[in-house]
Amino acid sequence: MFPKQALQFFRALEKNNNREWFETKKPVYEASVKVPMLALVDSLNREFLKFAPDYVVDPKKAVLRIYRDIRFSKDKTPYKTNVAATFRRHNLGKDEGASFYIQLDAKELMVAGGIYMPMPEQLKLLRAHIAEHHVEFRKLLAAKKLRSLMGDLQGDLMTRTPKGYLPGHPAEDLLKRKMYVFWTTLPSSLAQTPAVLPEIAKRLAAVAPVVEFLNRPLLANRRQVHFDM
Repeated sequence: MFPKQALQFFRALEKNNNREWFETKKPVYEASVKVPMLALVDSLNREFLKFAPDYVVDPKKAVLRIYRDIRFSKDKTPYKTNVAATFRRHNLGKDEGASFYIQLDAKELMVAGGIYMPMPEQLKLLRAHIAEHHVEFRKLLAAKKLRSLMGDLQGDLMTRTPKGYLPGHPAEDLLKRKMYVFWTTLPSSLAQTPAVLPEIAKRLAAVAPVVEFLNRPLLANRRQVHFDM
């Protein structure tokens, strides 16, 4: 659970996103936002042991920094107005594969799973895997629990069939996708109740088979690269 001060902190940060204000409120951030988030990740790790043990991660590595990287951004405000955590698969590098993600801000709690904006080489591997196993993938996507808890598969689509695949391919609609991710949002007030853990956990469990399916070709490629070396 997060204390009410967590959401109050984010609402105030949206209006005072500067270093002077943050330095005076940093103890509030540490106690009301960061510490509860670390505790939530620790509790989620115990849930992951039941359905996705290869995604258990040190809470200190899972929770993302509040400091924004402004080097290539038009928005020069120094702080993120949310707290987030990523659960990546063991044996894959940072941003290399599909993962689980949670994020809390003043308005909503986001729960997500999949791969967002993969690099071209990753996307090529994913498409080849989906083309070969599209029947299996469609069964995973059609799971009733997944659809009821996480909605539909999200992500931008290409206007044409990607290079290397003929129009009319049985997986054409899936191959046109530029990313493969599910996400849903819940009221931020949920984070202040004991229900926050089970509500997040059941959604992550529902999307776990899709996340693992997406990581299969990336893991196989990683093993092959190591073998060739």
